[in-house]
This record gives sequence, C-alpha cells and structure tokens, in this order.
Amino acid sequence: MKLKFLFLISLILCLSACYKSNLPYDASGVFEAKEIIVSSEMTGKLIRFNVEEGQSCSQNQIVGQVDDLQLVLRKKQLLANIQAIKSRQPNISKQIAVLKQQLISVKKEKIRVEKLVKNQALPDKQLDDIIAQVEILEKQEDALKSSLTNNNKGLQDDIIALKFQLDQLNDMINKCKIINPIQGTVLSKYTTQHEIVLPGKALYKIGDLQNMMLRAYITSEQLSKLKLGQSVYVYADFGRAATKKYQGEIIWISSKSEFTPKTIQTKDERANLVYAIKIAIPNDGFLKLGMYGNVRLFL
Repeated sequence: MKLKFLFLISLILCLSACYKSNLPYDASGVFEAKEIIVSSEMTGKLIRFNVEEGQSCSQNQIVGQVDDLQLVLRKKQLLANIQAIKSRQPNISKQIAVLKQQLISVKKEKIRVEKLVKNQALPDKQLDDIIAQVEILEKQEDALKSSLTNNNKGLQDDIIALKFQLDQLNDMINKCKIINPIQGTVLSKYTTQHEIVLPGKALYKIGDLQNMMLRAYITSEQLSKLKLGQSVYVYADFGRAATKKYQGEIIWISSKSEFTPKTIQTKDERANLVYAIKIAIPNDGFLKLGMYGNVRLFL
C-alpha cells in the first residue's frame, strides 16, 4: 500500500510539473534593460574614477574627474583680465565734475555781467565774451562726456567678450566631471584611474536593473489584438521547469516586421515574419539580463 501511495504521489507531481512546463504561452523573449555607455567629454588624465562592476550609482552622482588644472588656471587668468579692464573704466561723473564746476561759476558771472551791462556799467563786449565762454565750456563738457562714454562702452564690450570665454571655460571644467546619467547598476568597466582619456572614449556601462523589459516577438495575427498599455503575464524561466509569474505592460510595438530570431520561438513556429514588442516589468531582484521569459498576452 505504501508503495502504491508513493507511486500515486510521484505520478501526480510529474503530471503537475508537465502541466506547468507546457503552459500555453503566446510568445517568448529575452529580458533586457535600459543601458547607457558613459563616455568622457574631455581629454586628459583620469585623476579620479570611483566605479566598480556591480556597483549601484544614483542619478547625477559624480563618479570621476578628468584633470582640469590647466582650465582652472586659464579661468583665473580671464578673471584677472576682467578685473584689470574694470579698473581702467573711467568714472564719468568724476571726470566731468571740474568742467561742471567751471560752468556753474561762469554762468553766475554771466548773470552778474548781464545786470551790469543792462545798467550800462559794462560794455556789451564783456557780456559777449562771457556768453562765448559758457558755450565753449558746454561743448567741452559734451565732448568729454561723449568720449568717456565711448571709452566705457569699448571696455564693457571687452569685458563681455571675456565673459563669453569664461562661460566656455566653465562649461569645459564642468565636462571634466564624470556624471552618472541614470540610477542603476554598473554592468561593465572599460578603463581605470590614471589612464589618459579622450572625448567619446567609453568609461563604463550602466543599466537600470530595477525596471526590466522583455523583448518578445509576435505574429501578425496576434498583433491585431494588442495595444500599448495592455497588461500581460510574463513567466521568467529559471531553468528545470522553474518559472516565476510577473505582470507587465506593453510599452512598445514595432512598426516593422522582421524574420524570427533563431533563439526565439513564437506561438506559431511556422511564422517567418514577426513583430517585436517590449514589455515593462518591475524587477524584484530575481530577473537578470539575458534571462529567457515567456508571455501570455491575453489575460
């Protein structure tokens, strides 16, 4: 009896496993993630690089630094040049203060002479001389003010040009920092500290493993029944008939057909042309890049 009982239990487990391993899946695919290859934007020695494979990095975290000493020195030189130009800018009000005071005195004298001429105590020529002197001083004031204003404008234009150069240097200095673009995990590291890097040289690859995607392939018949935002079931394949069920959302459907990849099978294995779809799945820590998964499209 015990042997028969054990045999029945074994048979039930086998049938259960066979049933689970032959679920009616609609498509298969491979898990992938958003990956970014981070490169250097400047030339120089990599004086700091705090990146290791498997390391978690937050978005906008500074993980490295290219030597920017020469750029910093050029920036200091520009700041000194700007300060020197500012010191040469004339103070217009102070420069014309002497002429203004002379003009005030001459105008007062003009009023006194006008009274004396009116009373015939002085000849008209003396008044004419005072009036001419006032006109000369006014013209001198206008000419000096115009000259100083033009001089100031020229120096101000020089300062603006230097500030543009300063902005360029600041941008180059900022680009010497290696800033991590997304929150994720370092997948590969291509360089080490103290190496000379060039613009565009790959430093490391990072991927967002918290939000995985399954790229699967469907037939044209299935395509007509799908839409963006649709919920589907995804079964991660852990080998030996072990699977784990996830609920995902279709976030992308290809607009072009392609031949079925050799490593992927569709529900209809005879289909030659298929359409790629991407299904977003939150990762609970068990999903890995390159892992196979199956999809049940219709809940």
